[in-house]
Amino acid sequence: MNKVSHRKFFSLLLPVLFIVGLFSVAFRRPAGNFYKDARPIIDTEQNRFTKVVLAQKLEEPMQFEILRDGRVLFAERKGKLKLYTPATGKVTVIAEIPVSTKYTSQQGVVTEAEDGLQGVILDPQFDENHWIYLYYSQAGKEAKNIVARFEWRGDKLVESSKKVLLEVVVQREECCHVGGGMLFDKNNNLFLTTGDNTFSRSSSGFTPIDERPGAYPRDAQKSSGNTNDLRGKILRIHPEPDGSYTIPEGNLFPKGTPKTRPEIYTMGNRNPWRMTIDSKTGWLYWGEVGPDGFGDTVGRGPKAYDEFNQAKQAGNYGWPYMVADNKAYWDYDFATAKSGEKFDPAHPFNNSPNNTGLNDLPPAQPAFIWYPYIVSDEFPELGSGSRSATGGPIFHLSDFKSPKRPFPSYYEGKWFVTDWARGWIAAITIGEDGKYKSMERFLPNETFRGPIDMDFGPDGDLYILEYGNGYFSDNPEAQLVKIEYNGGNRKPVVEASADKKGGAIPFKVKLSSAGSADFDRDPLTYQWKLTSKNSTTKVFNQANPVVTITTPGVYTAQLTVTDAKGAKNSKSVQVTAGNEPPEVIFDFMGSNKSFFFPGKSINYSVNVNDKEDGSLSNRKISPLQVAVSIDYLSEGYDRTVIASNQRSVDASVRFAGAQNLIGKSDCKACHNVNTKSLGPNFTAVALKYKGDSRAEGYLAKKIQSGGSGVWGDAAMPAHPAISNNDATTIAKYILSLSEKQAIKSRPVKGSYVVDTAMKGGNKGNLIFRAAYKDKGTKLAAPQFSEDVVVLRNPIVPVANVDNAGSIEFAPGRTRAMAKGSGSYIAINKVDLTGIDSIEFAAAAFGAMGPGVGGTIEIHINSPTGKLIGSTPEITPPQPGSGRRGGRGARVKAGINDLRGEHDVYFVFVNNKAKSTDVLLSVTDIKFNEKQR
Repeated sequence: MNKVSHRKFFSLLLPVLFIVGLFSVAFRRPAGNFYKDARPIIDTEQNRFTKVVLAQKLEEPMQFEILRDGRVLFAERKGKLKLYTPATGKVTVIAEIPVSTKYTSQQGVVTEAEDGLQGVILDPQFDENHWIYLYYSQAGKEAKNIVARFEWRGDKLVESSKKVLLEVVVQREECCHVGGGMLFDKNNNLFLTTGDNTFSRSSSGFTPIDERPGAYPRDAQKSSGNTNDLRGKILRIHPEPDGSYTIPEGNLFPKGTPKTRPEIYTMGNRNPWRMTIDSKTGWLYWGEVGPDGFGDTVGRGPKAYDEFNQAKQAGNYGWPYMVADNKAYWDYDFATAKSGEKFDPAHPFNNSPNNTGLNDLPPAQPAFIWYPYIVSDEFPELGSGSRSATGGPIFHLSDFKSPKRPFPSYYEGKWFVTDWARGWIAAITIGEDGKYKSMERFLPNETFRGPIDMDFGPDGDLYILEYGNGYFSDNPEAQLVKIEYNGGNRKPVVEASADKKGGAIPFKVKLSSAGSADFDRDPLTYQWKLTSKNSTTKVFNQANPVVTITTPGVYTAQLTVTDAKGAKNSKSVQVTAGNEPPEVIFDFMGSNKSFFFPGKSINYSVNVNDKEDGSLSNRKISPLQVAVSIDYLSEGYDRTVIASNQRSVDASVRFAGAQNLIGKSDCKACHNVNTKSLGPNFTAVALKYKGDSRAEGYLAKKIQSGGSGVWGDAAMPAHPAISNNDATTIAKYILSLSEKQAIKSRPVKGSYVVDTAMKGGNKGNLIFRAAYKDKGTKLAAPQFSEDVVVLRNPIVPVANVDNAGSIEFAPGRTRAMAKGSGSYIAINKVDLTGIDSIEFAAAAFGAMGPGVGGTIEIHINSPTGKLIGSTPEITPPQPGSGRRGGRGARVKAGINDLRGEHDVYFVFVNNKAKSTDVLLSVTDIKFNEKQR
């Protein structure tokens, strides 16, 4: 919130008794370090925060404003101004602004830029005058960004009412960094952020101060370091009714000061992003996106940092001479490649030939918070990886007038910030003196997709605009959401599913509300609405209705769940009538379906049957139409990521594991498959290294260690946490994109030999995936089906067991200590086909010393189910023997010959033990395959 003055309806303080009553729930203080171990305020109370999706499939959303009635106005970069109306749940276009979105490279190539419609804000007296302000890159030959005021009446912008308040002259050659955020303070002064409008990627990730003739686009001294230029600044003006503006007192340079612009409030900004004003103190806060370098270098400067900044008054924030807490760059001569002296934060000096302002600049102010690509020494909570600091609001209850759902008092005065690339939200605690105190992760189990703007609404909800994970793209995940806090009655959690995603006419489908729940244990009512473009809406007031569809088409089944107090929540599932989905099944031909065994072969066969197309067995479906991939991942996997966007026999199907790894990392923030983003697209990389036998190893190393200069601009951050195997998997996938023709997948029937190197400690997974897309029918679109089977390492750490009874785990779940006879651990759905014995890394030891010993019995389906094997007795060490009880020794139990999946229980037995005695400790369980 804190776009203060246009939200006067937030300004009354709630009575103290109301606050006390509303926030009677007790909260403990969360751990500060969410990089290593994020902990919410109270684990059981996190469900009081609900993420509600308002609008989806947005087109590069940039900034939003929330109206008094709950409608949300937002700008999209390509020029559309849109309105979300909560009463209808619909998004409408109220204007399309002609904008420039391109720039010209040094080679004359026209490409996508950051320019466009960047900002929108309502006038403080919007209810009376209907004025809104837009900041955008005006289309046409004149390179300038403008602040324009319009009247908004009814459902459209009155374009004839346009008045241009402010023009920022820019360059559109080799450029970037636009800024564009706007906000009003309590005195109706308008703040505007502007980027440095400088191409910085030719400076090896250090400061762009190239003073050579013709290098004007690559010198930030012309903008950020120029007191007579509006770029690389935060500006502050006072709009007047006639469309002009005046200069408020307290800006950096008094009006009339030679070689300065009086509009400047802060200078020395690179790309300031998403301001807020603390309504209690009047201090200004913002995020600052930093440069791309990732190493400290003598003669050039520090590694790159992003910043979160605070301005108690007007000032200079250092760029391009300083970054972070005033870490100084060297005065580097691009013509001679020689370095001069380090710049002085106390006396920065601008003698660039591109400077039109003062030479002596105000002292540089250090950043409030700063962090690099790697884990920050000062602020480790912020993690590592790509960076894009995005500010956010400061929560004060007094900013709201009778909010329905205010956040808990715990968050009073905290600054909510986010990072576009990393996807977290952090709550920062600031002392009364304005100094940093601490931070913690807000909603640590949530990851946001490119959060680009964030603000509180009049109801107390936190609204978040998610741009998505790729630059200059209409990302399918782009959406407007809000986070509701439910201090009293909570909305139900809703889950909607269907037992089939499609079928031939008549199509019978069972809709399910399984998983829907109410945390307040209220009784729930259910309503399904089945809609399509070509049929009337059908309503079913049941939790799990069985529906028969007789008309072909794509249908949306929306489930609305309502609790006894009237709180509602909805979710939808889509089904297709008129085409039966194919059936795809992996047959492992006697091989185990739970584990892989290094050095052993796995025989498999894929069966495909489709009602309309036929089957593999009757040869009406060609094996070439079936995609089969086998991938090894040394760490965990995400089945959703593996399967996403893989709908044909191409490189993405063949390298499903690589898609999974890319989806879990920050790769998509800078790279697309076919289109250029911040970094080169993957296909261009593949073509560059096509035929180079060394490329795979080179790219794998580059992924891990980072680098710059190969593509002439952006630096790539290091990813040291990615293993050698996974980096190689990603590199193989990227290089495969140079193959223009469809890539043959693995055969539908074959034998796969597991590499002996695939031990992966005990974390690896071998992923088999088969997929088929049918031909569709005249009345219905093609349907896609797949079968994914995940084989894991036969050594299972006790940290990964599914159930436990009377077990005490060591920190990190590294050991399971059995207390009392009959205690157990269990692993669900284990295929015992071909398994003839099970080993345990076990010892008669507990946390405080020797245990009493015992045996481990193996039962199936329950702790008292069928006994299929047992270990010899494991005894404690004898006094004075010096033996440590076989700590970590492997103990084997032969088992009966069984087939199929079972829940397997490992029961610790010693009939003489007390219920408080520790019998044994176990660290892992190993399944052994029968020798062939």
